[in-house]
Amino acid sequence: MSTLELEKELWEFGHEYVACCDEVGRGCLFGSVLAASVILPKDLYIEGVKDSKKCTPKKREELYEIIKEKAIAIGVGTVSAKVIDEINIKNATRLAMKKAVINLKDQDGNKITPDFLLIDAEEIDIKIPQKAIIKGDDTSHGIAAASIVAKVIRDRMCLKWEEEYPIYGIAQHKGYGTKLHKEALLTHGPSDLHRMSFLKKILAV
Repeated sequence: MSTLELEKELWEFGHEYVACCDEVGRGCLFGSVLAASVILPKDLYIEGVKDSKKCTPKKREELYEIIKEKAIAIGVGTVSAKVIDEINIKNATRLAMKKAVINLKDQDGNKITPDFLLIDAEEIDIKIPQKAIIKGDDTSHGIAAASIVAKVIRDRMCLKWEEEYPIYGIAQHKGYGTKLHKEALLTHGPSDLHRMSFLKKILAV
């Protein structure tokens, strides 16, 4: 269950803006990896916020709107399938997270620079004090909120990709390696948004 314990320690230490960061789409065969960074007001606890994978799509959408309304700042970063193939998924995930932090803006579009970062299981190349939290979306309320923002935005991207690439069923599996997706790949071959470095074993069949 996500709590405010990690954030409270940092607030008590004097950090005003604690940004929490998480990613989605790391294991997908198709499309960008996406990270979100969220700065929430001190002591704000949004009931129901937890790891996005443990929420229904409807609940995620509801929580996303609350987070968007209440957040001091939100930032999003993406890294394309082409770049994932060039630099590998770990480096691409870190780059997406870095972009999400750099892109932090308030509701008026003003850039916000955080004092400290809580990141789900990663470290990023940026000159801001940070801490990697293993299973952060299960323990940190802010990281769980970031996971919801990331998941909702990427799922919406998947609906657009479905219109552009209807033969793969992206809206259904969101780009993950399901049986349906693998069968579509073997039938039609990959698109320009597939991660070719992820497809070697599948296409070898």
